[in-house]
Amino acid sequence: MLNHSNGDSGWRKEHTKMMEIAKDSLDLGIVVGDIKASLTFYVDILGLKFVEKMPVWVGTMHRLRLGNSDFKLIDPKNKPPKGPIGLDAQLGFRYVTFIIKNLSKVCEELRSRGVEFELPEKEMRPGVRIAMVRDPDGNIVEFVERS
Repeated sequence: MLNHSNGDSGWRKEHTKMMEIAKDSLDLGIVVGDIKASLTFYVDILGLKFVEKMPVWVGTMHRLRLGNSDFKLIDPKNKPPKGPIGLDAQLGFRYVTFIIKNLSKVCEELRSRGVEFELPEKEMRPGVRIAMVRDPDGNIVEFVERS
C-alpha cells in the first residue's frame, strides 16, 4: 500500500497482498481509429496471433495474443477524438514493450515498411538496446533486446 501522507510516495514497510494473481501476464486494450491498419501492424507486421473478434459494449474487440498476454484492439462504435501523441504529451499509460531477440532485424523491417520511429535503435546501457515506433494511431511501441 502506498503511503501518500505528507507527500511521501514511498512504500510502507508493511503492506497487504490485495490481488490474488490468476495469470502471470498483463493484458492490454487499445481503442483504435483504423482497425484494418492496426491489425496489419500488430498481426501482419509484428506477428501477434489473431484469436477472436467479438462485440463489446463500446464496439468490436479483436483479441490478439503474445505468449500469455492478450492484446485487445477495440474498434469503437463512436470514434473518440485522438489524444496527444508522444511520451511526454500527457500523463497515463504511454507505451507497450515487447522484449525481443532480433532488434536490428525488426527495426530494418519496420523502416522498410515506412513505420515512424519515436526513438531509433540505440544502446541504453551495456547489454540493453531499445527502439520505439508509433503504431497507426501514434501509440508508442517499444522493443527491448537484452544480451
